[in-house]
Order: sequence, then structure tokens, then C-alpha cells
Amino acid sequence: MSPESEYVWPDERNLRGAPQPLRPMERVTCAHVGFLLVGTTWAFGGQSDNAQLVISIWASLSLVITLAAQRSKRPLADGRRGPIGWLLPIIAFNAFVLLGCSNASFREVISDGSILLIHQGAKSSLPSSARPQLGLQALWLFDGLWLSCFNIAFVIRQRRTLRHLLLLAVTNAALLAIFGTVQKLGHATGIYFDAVPTSQSYFFASFVYHNHWGSFILLMLAAGIGLTWHYRHRSDARDFFHTPAFAGLVVILLLAITLPLSGSRSTTLLASLFLLVALTHALSRFIRARRQSRESIFLPSIGIGAALIVAGGSTWFVAKDVVVARFSKSQEQFVEMQAIGGIGDRALLYHNTWRMAQEKPWFGWGMASFPHVFTLFNTRESRADRLPVFYHDAHNDWLQALAEHGFAGTTLLVLCALTPLWQLRRSLVRNRFTLYLLGSCLLLLFYAMVEFPFGNVAVVLSWWFCFFCAVHYARLHDTGASPRHLEDPPAVTADA
Repeated sequence: MSPESEYVWPDERNLRGAPQPLRPMERVTCAHVGFLLVGTTWAFGGQSDNAQLVISIWASLSLVITLAAQRSKRPLADGRRGPIGWLLPIIAFNAFVLLGCSNASFREVISDGSILLIHQGAKSSLPSSARPQLGLQALWLFDGLWLSCFNIAFVIRQRRTLRHLLLLAVTNAALLAIFGTVQKLGHATGIYFDAVPTSQSYFFASFVYHNHWGSFILLMLAAGIGLTWHYRHRSDARDFFHTPAFAGLVVILLLAITLPLSGSRSTTLLASLFLLVALTHALSRFIRARRQSRESIFLPSIGIGAALIVAGGSTWFVAKDVVVARFSKSQEQFVEMQAIGGIGDRALLYHNTWRMAQEKPWFGWGMASFPHVFTLFNTRESRADRLPVFYHDAHNDWLQALAEHGFAGTTLLVLCALTPLWQLRRSLVRNRFTLYLLGSCLLLLFYAMVEFPFGNVAVVLSWWFCFFCAVHYARLHDTGASPRHLEDPPAVTADA
């Protein structure tokens, strides 16, 4: 028997002893992506130009990690590509964007210190870019974020390590939530207790836009629920209140309270639906377990109901003023929508964005081109002075992706996530931890039809972070799909 045939995928579930210690490459990967996630979330969600430069530089180290990890692996003896095959769509997307950047559709002219863009056309049979320099900067940032998260699946060997990474992410979110709550209750008018002024009144914690904060918390709630579900029976404590799961419920409540407190109505509704599904799942399992053991569910049900009342009351006590103000704002917007018809100004924005996409349906106008090209299609004017209203985002990430990348580029972006999902399609449904994480990722994709969550760097990073943790967790959990070729086999004394 050869040493390779003796090798078993080193996940804690199939080890006879304690989990293996982390290898140096795993430690480097965890430190790299951990610092990236924490730093990005505290640096205004990555929304300042200076922060994005630092994030891009740090995230670029992921390429070194990927190359070093690939160099340490053995040839693919069994013919399966594993995560290395997931790189093909991102490589194709890079080629698509780079080709577009070599085919500029606008020319920059400096006049009186200002940059003017002159539409000079481009080869219509090839991808193009309105502002190639900005497109390259955006691609640099996206590649770094994506590859940093990809390394989680490419390097990490144990589910235990994935849980620790997610625990770091949730703990960081909890600290941000505490900071944001204190800042909000202190009536700060700027980020970091007025140290950084902002024109957006509904900022929260270090995030400039409350809906971006809400999108980030949706992902962290799913991670918290998954960890709580895992640790509910993973302790020798004498009762539930002394288990890690109880601490998890407290953190989930803390994160959930910040959504109405931030003033984000849409993400509050989405989180409520997500938490309702999780609660229904937990209660169904609880009732089934009590009935199988022939125990009464009456007293525990009263306790659960009381806990829910306390949670609801706590949320109302903390966020009452913001909820009332946002409810009044919703009523005003509803009246305006009735006067305008349809969904108001947002319908005009979507219509004009679709017109922009229709102009170049296959290849789009280029990465990071929307705020510069949309002025050619924008027909909305301010009611006060009749001047055009400037839009930096389309408030619909799917429409904006079509406008910037066309159907070809958007398909490549979708394949960056669809490729690992398709390869692991049979493993994903077998683990609830994975399902909660992927559920939040899917929910955010639906939310992107009416908002722009992926206009925030921290949300993009957190989405890919949760996504790769989810698919790799399922991959490690399914021992039948444990790919032996990902790591060098340890030295094993082969039997004759």
C-alpha cells in the first residue's frame, strides 16, 4: 500500500486524536484574511480612497499566498481540480476587464483644473472602458478581496479553523455594534464621535451608509446563528446558560438591535424574516426532541416566549426614536410615490440605468464606469432648481453590473460563485452551518435588486468570506468528497 493511499483528509471528524495544529501557510492565511476583514470594517467600511488603497495593497498579498500554497501541493494525481478550478472564471473576468481597458471609449481632457470626458467611441466588437485607470483600480481591489477569501478554501484543512475565522468575524461585528450603539445613543453627528464629519445622517458605527451596515450585519447574523447552532451541544456545562450557545444568542440579539437603530428599514425587514426562519427551525427541532424523550414542552415554551418578549422590548427601548422617525419618513415617501406614480424616482433611475445597459448589452461600458457614463442617460432633475441629480450608484447592483459589464462580464462574475456551488452541489444541503451562511449570501443577492450592498467594500469582502467558508465547510464535512491531493501526504509507514 502506498503512502498516498493511507492518507486521510485531516479534518477533525476523521482524526483518531486531537485536531492537527495549523501549518505555517494556514496561519499566514488566517492572519491575512482576518486583518483584512477587521481593518476594512473599521476603516469606514472601505469607502474612503485612502482606505481602499491600503486595502488593495494588503489584499494583494493573497496572490503570494496562493502561489506559495500551490507550489507546496503535489500534482493532481486523481484528476480532480478541487478549488484550483474555481480560478478559471476570475481569470476570464480579468482578461475581459483588461481587454476593455485597452479600448477606451472616453478621452480625458483637463480644463481649468477639472477633468472633462469626451465620448470618442470605441471598437463596438470588443469590450471597452469609459475610464481605464479607474477600471484597473477597481479590478485590483476586487481581485485582492476575492483571492483573499478564495485562499480560505485553498489552504485551510480543518472545519475547526473555519469556525474560528467566523468567530473572529462575528466578534468583530459585535464590537462594531457596541461602538455604533454607544455612538448613536450619544447623538454623534459624525463617525468616530464626530471626528469624521459625514453628510449621511444615517451612518452607523464606522459605516457611512446605514443600508451597507445592515447588509454587513445580515451576513454576520447568519455566521452567528451557524456558530450558535454548532455549539449548542458542544460543551460540558451544567446547563444551557453556561454554554457558548447562550453567549451566541446574546450576540445575535445585539447585532439584530443595531438594524432598526441604524435606521435601515429594508435590512431590518430582511433580518426579521431570516431570524424567523432560524427560530422556526430551532423550535421545530426542540419540540421534536422533547417529544421523542416524552418531556413536556409547556414550561420551556413559556420561557422561550418570555425571552422573545424581552428581546422585542429591548429592541424597542433602544431604537424607539429611530423607528418612529423612519416610520414617519416612510409615510412621507409613500405619499410622494402616490403623487408621482409607481415607485417614484427610483423607477426613473432603474429605467435610465437599463437604457445605459441597452446601449452596450454584451460588454457594457467598463468597470467603475457607472457614475461617469450615467450622466449621458440621466433624465431626473431636482424639483427645487431643475438641475440634474447626480448618481454614483444605480441602487440596483444587478442593473449596474449589466450597465458596466454587459451580459458577458456579468455572466463571468456569476460564474465566480456558481462554479464552486455546482461542483459541491450534493454536499451543500447536508450541513445546516453551510445552509445558514449561503442563505444570507443568497438573501443579499436578492436585496441587490433594489439596493447597492455591493457598492461597499466591506460588504463585498464579507460576502465572499462567508461564501468560501460555507462551501469549504461543506466540502470538508462530506468525507466522501475529501480531496486527498490538496496537501502533501504526511510520512506514513506503509504496510506490506
